[in-house]
Amino acid sequence: MIQCIRSHISVAMESSDEEEGRTFVQVVSEKYNPENFPYCRGNGMGVVVLSSPQGLPIKDRLNLPSVLVLDGCGISKAGDETEVATFCAHVVELDLSHNQLQDWGEICTIVSNIPNLDFLNLSMNPLSGIELEPGLAEVFFRVRRLVLINTRVTWDTVHTLTRQTPELEELFLCLNEYDQVAESQVPCPSLRLLQITDNQLQEWGEVRKFGPMYPGLHNLVLSNNKLGSVEEDTPRDTLQHLFPNLRSINLNNSGLNRWEDIERLNFFPKLEEVRLMGIPLLQPYTNKERRSLTLAQLPSVSVLNGSVVTEGEREDAERFFIRHYLDIPEEMLPHRYHVLVSKYGRLAPLAEVDLRPRCMAMLDVRWGERKETLSLRLEQTVGELKKELRALVGLPANGMRLYYIARELGSALGPEEMKYGSRALHSYMIQDGDEILVVPKTKSRTISSTSLDS
Repeated sequence: MIQCIRSHISVAMESSDEEEGRTFVQVVSEKYNPENFPYCRGNGMGVVVLSSPQGLPIKDRLNLPSVLVLDGCGISKAGDETEVATFCAHVVELDLSHNQLQDWGEICTIVSNIPNLDFLNLSMNPLSGIELEPGLAEVFFRVRRLVLINTRVTWDTVHTLTRQTPELEELFLCLNEYDQVAESQVPCPSLRLLQITDNQLQEWGEVRKFGPMYPGLHNLVLSNNKLGSVEEDTPRDTLQHLFPNLRSINLNNSGLNRWEDIERLNFFPKLEEVRLMGIPLLQPYTNKERRSLTLAQLPSVSVLNGSVVTEGEREDAERFFIRHYLDIPEEMLPHRYHVLVSKYGRLAPLAEVDLRPRCMAMLDVRWGERKETLSLRLEQTVGELKKELRALVGLPANGMRLYYIARELGSALGPEEMKYGSRALHSYMIQDGDEILVVPKTKSRTISSTSLDS
């Protein structure tokens, strides 16, 4: 059995100043050099030593994973493209976020030498105002998922990339300070997911531009934009045409403040999932009211704010919606109200039932030949009541037995001994006018009908 050789050489991270100008090749060589971390031969662990006599010494000893993470490594250049190709022949996903790449030519050199690249993350690289030449962009043709978060890339560069990525399915453009959307004359029909959160989009006129550009869009994530409305002159026809395949929309923390905006979401013909948390419209309501009122407005949505909608929940929400508008003038009722009334009829308000136990009751306390009417706290226990009655009846708490007699049922059921000192009085369902009989423990526990009539 070949013994594992564990290296104790640790590689200190260089300072950010020293990392300026580092190449992709340098970082890969350092990070995956087998002398920088433990490895074993022959058992499938760690770095495998390759045996290509034609390669460079370091290159021979590297076998990179298919998911290559090189975030925050100070990379600003590609390095020797032959070595990039040799290192990355099997790489499928590449994370280059938080580096210093600010030249599309260097990025394209890396990408062009990774033949199987499916996912590319360029987030947090300083690409503001740096345009991508269409001829260079052809190397992105295999990429299906592209992340450009907080890069400040221009819309021209975005469109150049989407034109050259015929299989692009997911595009992330968050934190790029967009307050407008520049239209592209060449659509990207393959795109299924567009995430453009944490930008500065406010007008629906900007959002609607995504429809013609990405006609196959399934998921649109717009959270943390101050979008004020979902507004069209002829909303049904326009929204159906703009987003014919949209299945999910995220409008969390947007500026929506009218129920009409929620109603218009019904015009997306395939919409199934909606997120509407943190919008001004719903702030005055409780959590239950928010969900019920929103569900009742969106009959085709099966997932709301991440939770699946059951049939029972939908019916309860729609009934709640009708009752919510009972006192609203006819001319102010939403269209959805009339639709639901035709389904359930005009519902009466729900009766308010207070299930909390009563706090006080007026009871007759009888002992021997004497009787006195007392106001008793019903939250107290039987044991506490005995202590309260000591001075009145002249018996110690442990020397008395208490019997509860209901005024309405006393003659039919007889007295009920209050045996348990820890039981609360309200649990006996005591009413005003009921009676408590106090009997000394020295007497027989059997209470005759004669004592009840005395």
